[in-house]
Amino acid sequence: MKLHELKPVQGSKDKKRKGRGIGSGLGKTAGKGHKGQKARSGGGVRIGFEGGQMPLYRRIPKRGFTNIFKKEYVIINISELKVFENGTEVTPELLKEKGLIKNLNSEIKILGDGEITKELTVKAHKFSKTAIERITASGGKVEVI
Repeated sequence: MKLHELKPVQGSKDKKRKGRGIGSGLGKTAGKGHKGQKARSGGGVRIGFEGGQMPLYRRIPKRGFTNIFKKEYVIINISELKVFENGTEVTPELLKEKGLIKNLNSEIKILGDGEITKELTVKAHKFSKTAIERITASGGKVEVI
């Protein structure tokens, strides 16, 4: 290998050299145009600035509030519990294993939509009245965690 045979690595590219003469294509004003706020050193405006006009985020009315203490429940219908064998103890860990819930930190609520024919012991954070009735009617048990 000789010095004149060297080439840059595939995928590498030269950094643009601004303000280094007319031949660079970015000489004189260095791609900033002539004068104005954006041409100055340290110039420019913040995100959302609309030239002194009342910005959009201040023009839109604000209503209500967000309750930061609100509890979000992952809803599972009893019809989805038919994937378990008869006599199984259904826990959040088992629900995650089967792919019915995404993470174990979320609280689970069982709703009574659908039919259940298997005797299951279901452990969850909340149950609807119909879910409790249908699980116990099929011979299963309900346990609140």
